[in-house]
Amino acid sequence: MGKSPGPAAQRIVVTSRQQGVLERIVRRRTGSQQEVRRAKVILAAATGGKNTPIGRQVGVTRETSRLWRCRWGERQEALLAAEVEGGEAALEAVVRGILADEPRSGTPARFSSEQVCQIVALACEPPEASGRPITQWTPRELADEAVQRGIVLGISPSSVGRFLKGGRAPTASQSLLVDARPGCPA
Repeated sequence: MGKSPGPAAQRIVVTSRQQGVLERIVRRRTGSQQEVRRAKVILAAATGGKNTPIGRQVGVTRETSRLWRCRWGERQEALLAAEVEGGEAALEAVVRGILADEPRSGTPARFSSEQVCQIVALACEPPEASGRPITQWTPRELADEAVQRGIVLGISPSSVGRFLKGGRAPTASQSLLVDARPGCPA
């Protein structure tokens, strides 16, 4: 017996203006790779292709191809409304919204990007400039100084350490921080 073909792929409609927006997203050098892949899936699906070959062509799974085809199909009314009522910018905003990640569950971030940047910038200042009697920052000293300056209401030394470890270039020759535990190598 032969393999059954499975359900037919959802048919989607992409107008010429929507296609133009998608093609610009694909060509744009500043777009995220995810957004570009998703736009490519929609463009390929608009020609009536099946999910498995589209996935292979774009470099995603069949399920991912199906997901983005379905999401596009579910948002047809919003796309057409933006096309009729709004200009090119409104249409692009709707298209990019469709291609964006859905909000995920989980705990929201406790610190804003601005706060993280301010803490990293603080780590680049000499501790003596803040009146600290040390020559190199420790995570505890940075956490205390961030609270004292009003950057954050409270932060643990381990959070400060994660921010700095994650932002450091992999080729750095020295750690930005001294290990606070005695006898441990820096």
